[in-house]
Amino acid sequence: MTVKLLNTNQIMRQVSYALALGIGAQVYFFGLSVFIQIFLACITGLITEALFLRLRGSEIKPAIIDGSVVLTAILLAISIPSIAPWWIIVLGVSFAVIFGKQIFGGLGNNPFNPAMLGYAFLLISYPMQMTQWPADYLSMSQAVDVIFGLSNIDGLTGATSLDHLKTQLTMGISIQELELNSISQLWINIGFLLGGIYLLLRRIIFWQIPVSLLLGVVVMSTALFLVDSDQFASSLFHLVNGATMLAAFFIATDPVSASTTPSGRLIYGFLIGILIVIIRVFGGYPDAVAFAVLLLNITVPLIDFYTQPKVFGK
Repeated sequence: MTVKLLNTNQIMRQVSYALALGIGAQVYFFGLSVFIQIFLACITGLITEALFLRLRGSEIKPAIIDGSVVLTAILLAISIPSIAPWWIIVLGVSFAVIFGKQIFGGLGNNPFNPAMLGYAFLLISYPMQMTQWPADYLSMSQAVDVIFGLSNIDGLTGATSLDHLKTQLTMGISIQELELNSISQLWINIGFLLGGIYLLLRRIIFWQIPVSLLLGVVVMSTALFLVDSDQFASSLFHLVNGATMLAAFFIATDPVSASTTPSGRLIYGFLIGILIVIIRVFGGYPDAVAFAVLLLNITVPLIDFYTQPKVFGK
């Protein structure tokens, strides 16, 4: 059977299509503010990339139409709170494009995942704006008011289950006992899981990274849960909360910043899964996907060096 090779633009479009179910779930629970953030992110990404390419004296059109900057913008937009002020996404995407991609020479040369670099920058710099999520569905008018600061609306922010896990010690929660935010996270993660399966079936991504990442989450969280089930959450809780599925299928699988050897991908994904749980439980931030991915991005050259397959005949 002949496998049709896709160009960069086709791959980026397929990944964007696969995000649709997860984004749809976000819109269902949080409102149309999600679309506003995506729109702002895409516009900012295209303008920033075009301006930086012009400063470098590089061709603008090929880099713009390959779809990579749009995908980076979408991934960052759906990772931040949907009610974050407009300048948050503009600043984050600009940082991601310049310092996560263009400063290294553009697509294919970046050692770090640009979207996660932008997210980490925002979370460290603006923790308050990056940890406030809507408690209820927002209409378009409410979304515009909140994002652009046109008026103050009470009762819009609520803590996620990972926040409760960190601050209120609500450990070992089953799906039936999850609060509304956890139920929303469950369906959002299911949406990204289904999108990830689509990418696997289309052979857009390799299976090793998502499978090993999820396995790493399960192994680490189960080990902690067995030590003290009153202190640490179950593996199911970690799988259906936060950005676990988004990380497994859409972020860690970035072909540029991820490991490229078959066994290297297994190590890379598994260690990301381990780090996600460790940072969630013992770190200072409720979710840990960005930090786990960026830390493993640094180790990719070392992992690939020691996991190169043997040359045929030797």
